[in-house]
Amino acid sequence: MLKLSIADIIAKIQAEEPFHAVTEDYSFTIKIDSYAYYICAAVHDGHQFRKELWEHCIHTEYERWYEEDPATKQMVQSHPIIIAGCDSRFEYDLNRDPENAIYKDAWGKQLWKKPLSEDIEERSLSKHQNFYKVIQELVHKIESKYGASIIYDMHSYNWKRWKREVPIINLGTANIDQDRFGAFASSWCDSLSKIKLPYHEKTSAAINDTFQGNGYFLKYITKNFKNSLVLATEFSKIYCDELSYVMYPEVVDCIENELKEKIPEHASSFYKSFIDLK
Repeated sequence: MLKLSIADIIAKIQAEEPFHAVTEDYSFTIKIDSYAYYICAAVHDGHQFRKELWEHCIHTEYERWYEEDPATKQMVQSHPIIIAGCDSRFEYDLNRDPENAIYKDAWGKQLWKKPLSEDIEERSLSKHQNFYKVIQELVHKIESKYGASIIYDMHSYNWKRWKREVPIINLGTANIDQDRFGAFASSWCDSLSKIKLPYHEKTSAAINDTFQGNGYFLKYITKNFKNSLVLATEFSKIYCDELSYVMYPEVVDCIENELKEKIPEHASSFYKSFIDLK
């Protein structure tokens, strides 16, 4: 893996050069083994929380981990294009617009002992801005090369906080073009429901049940690229114990192995269907 500036990362994408890199400030990683027509993203995978913020933050490390999406990068690590956050969403949230990317409170609890200085906030927001500079270039490259792209936007959620039965996998589609892409969302949901997981006889999958897909990552790409579909895919945290802070690596490994087949299958179907419609 290389350590690269944002300008160098963008130059490599423009030149269609395969590479693995982390940004100079270690805010996100990007891996491009080949320029395929699909991208995997894990914007909330990160847990880093820079040291100058520690004294300001009220939330504990566990409280931060609880709201992050651990292991979502690992779930898709075998695919040809992966971009993933390294920093905690509690520093800045890549799935929120820049004006709201730095939390004032988080899930009903005040986050900072006192308001952060403008200088501290600017250091965080510059990383948010750099991430989207790369996303802009990356999706542009793939859409220009193939005429379309599909992005699997991987997340997780805490199922034990719900007071009703919830699906193991939720797909948020409220902000995609239903006329053009609704069928692909449905087929993705159907494919996910066939995943075989340890300790579960059946994998329940639903559309817009617990979350509707209102994240900035999806909205940004949808707004800027007319032929790119983002599928906000959320696994409930059946792959860990969200209350005791214990990961289940055998479940994460199983999800990864299932997605090794499911994602390329679905992406191929999307691409072939899109080309036939042109």
